[in-house]
Amino acid sequence: MTPAVLDDLTAARARTLDLLATFDDGALVAQHSPLMSPLVWDLAHIAHYEELWLVRELGVGPATEPRFDDVYDAFKHPRAERPSLDVLDPDGARAFGAAVRRRVTEAEIPPTGEPRVDALLAADFVYRMVVRHEHQHVETMLATIQLMDDAGVPAGDGPGRACVQHRAIDDEILIPAGPFVMGTDTDPWAYDNERPAHAVELPAFLIDATPTTNAQFVEFIEAGGYDDPTHWTDAGWKWRQEAALTHPEFWSHHPDGWHRRRYGRDEPVPSREPVQHVCWYEADAYARWAGKRLPTEAEWEKAASWDAGSGDAVKRPVPWAGVTDATPADLWHAGRRFGPDEVGAHPDGASPYGVQDLLGGVWEWTATDFDGHPGFASFPYREYSEVFFGPEYKVLRGGAWATSPRAVSTTFRNWDYPIRRQIFSGFRCARDV
Repeated sequence: MTPAVLDDLTAARARTLDLLATFDDGALVAQHSPLMSPLVWDLAHIAHYEELWLVRELGVGPATEPRFDDVYDAFKHPRAERPSLDVLDPDGARAFGAAVRRRVTEAEIPPTGEPRVDALLAADFVYRMVVRHEHQHVETMLATIQLMDDAGVPAGDGPGRACVQHRAIDDEILIPAGPFVMGTDTDPWAYDNERPAHAVELPAFLIDATPTTNAQFVEFIEAGGYDDPTHWTDAGWKWRQEAALTHPEFWSHHPDGWHRRRYGRDEPVPSREPVQHVCWYEADAYARWAGKRLPTEAEWEKAASWDAGSGDAVKRPVPWAGVTDATPADLWHAGRRFGPDEVGAHPDGASPYGVQDLLGGVWEWTATDFDGHPGFASFPYREYSEVFFGPEYKVLRGGAWATSPRAVSTTFRNWDYPIRRQIFSGFRCARDV
């Protein structure tokens, strides 16, 4: 394990513990929503995952406790069932995580000659997988905390960065017709569903320069968008009626306008932030109302990653690759713990085509069902990607403010049910030329 990997493991654990430090044991063990696990389950699951992959899979040693293979298996127990399991208490979960980390950092792993182990160790893939997994669970825990009746972590950590390119809010950017390379063969830490790289030919299309804002979504609400079935798919309209959807999750209407609940605090909805906590059906309905559509996953990735204007075409792992003298805060929604910046606040983070806020604002719904790229091969386990392939799941791209930069790229693929709203999901629109 390289010093850089150890630094990443340490930083991920510090982020986890720092987030949970403000909660008492009662808040950690409670289930705040049937959609989410108790926070203490996530805390110990992170440690179990690390032990599974960095201790047992690499031949370092045995399991700490065999029953954890059942208790902390995310595929054996749905979230609503997890409070009834024999889970560790908060002190036990923290101690378990610390003990696993000691085993990992003290281990010496000689060359094995076993193809699977060597593949896991190549370019530190398995360590990076564990780092990403922990950051992904921090994001999950942030979603859980938002669902708490009294989060105890007020969102008032200062205003986000302001938009510095106001004209971009209503801009559309032309992405010219032609091929591009989708996916990757060169990122050593990419997940199986990002591979292999393959050529995709796309016609020209227009894509919004920034994600849809709260103010733009209010226009949809006030125009009766939730009440007009012509804007909705059949399945979407059925869900809109069953769930009684009339606005994004956590919103409410007051005499002075729209408010939202953010981490236990009521506040006016910031007009220039990207709208979030909308499901795929809501995003699709808005796009239809606006005379547009959601971009396909391939369109989103081309707009985010393809640099065809510098001689030989180049695939960018982040939209801003090559930008010099820019700090992370210049490129990423990195200044706040509990929300995104305004759209258009990070022009230095734009893609070569000039599309902004592609990584780190909100997860962006696409029109695409989740499936493998042509030539997909499962690695290192089917349950990461393959078992979710199918029309039940829609692809999201980009990463949210709650997502660590270590856990996302222009090829990273997220997915969820089209009804999901507790996640930090928004969207941008596209249309045909």
